[in-house]
Amino acid sequence: MQTVSDIKQIAVCGAGTMGAGIALVAASAGFPTLLFDVKAEAVDAGINMIRKNLEKAVEKGKMNPEDKDAALRRLTPCHNITDCKADVIIEAIVEKIPVKVGLFRELALHNSPKTIFATNTSSLSVSAIAAEIPHPERVAGMHFFNPAHLMALVEVISGEQTSTTVTQLLYDLVKHMGKTPVHVKDAPGFIVNRVARHYYLEAMEIASSGVADIAAIDRLLEAAGFRMGPFALMDLIGNDVNYAVTRSLYEAFQEAPRFRPGAMQAALVEKGDLGRKTGQGFYKY
Repeated sequence: MQTVSDIKQIAVCGAGTMGAGIALVAASAGFPTLLFDVKAEAVDAGINMIRKNLEKAVEKGKMNPEDKDAALRRLTPCHNITDCKADVIIEAIVEKIPVKVGLFRELALHNSPKTIFATNTSSLSVSAIAAEIPHPERVAGMHFFNPAHLMALVEVISGEQTSTTVTQLLYDLVKHMGKTPVHVKDAPGFIVNRVARHYYLEAMEIASSGVADIAAIDRLLEAAGFRMGPFALMDLIGNDVNYAVTRSLYEAFQEAPRFRPGAMQAALVEKGDLGRKTGQGFYKY
């Protein structure tokens, strides 16, 4: 049975905010880490984001400079998929099953049949993704939360065909990374996104009805103990990503009214006002 000590290299596919955050966590935990994206400039931006976050950790006294330098040395940029080889590959790309399947099928051509494929999907069916991949028993979910280098929780999701040894290895890997893992069976939205969906949807309903404005809702919920208000959090996650998760849950639950996507967010996505990454969302940045 494989153990964490058998993992000699990790690859993260997708060099956006989430992928860069996961790569930072892996490299900081001592693993040689590839950061892959088809666009070389995206990889460069991801590495730069990691460097800035590590420097910030040093400034705050949460990491010493030697550990920062060691983590950066463990990072290798990669934009050729034939070079993307590892013991564990974590994808953090667009929330569309055909795109995730296409990536994993291509990676399967260049990796060992024992390479573990972990999807960072926040709501899509792990079982549906695994069903299209050679050796589906090695496919599981490994759902980090944004920002991945700061948020402790990671959902480790078992698909219908996922081997128990694979999910246990990923569970142990998450603990080794200093995070808090929780075992979850494959289901729409898993635990957090299913429960948290109404944090966003009800907030938008309140704002749309004129009961309170966006800033007031955020301030009140932060005062009640939430680290971020729903609108600030949607802007951080990305309104396109958050909206896609809501749509997938809405469809998975046969368009149950309680999961109906918010019109406010739909309008922002249509305009391209996606939040922090575009400079405009519910707030201007």
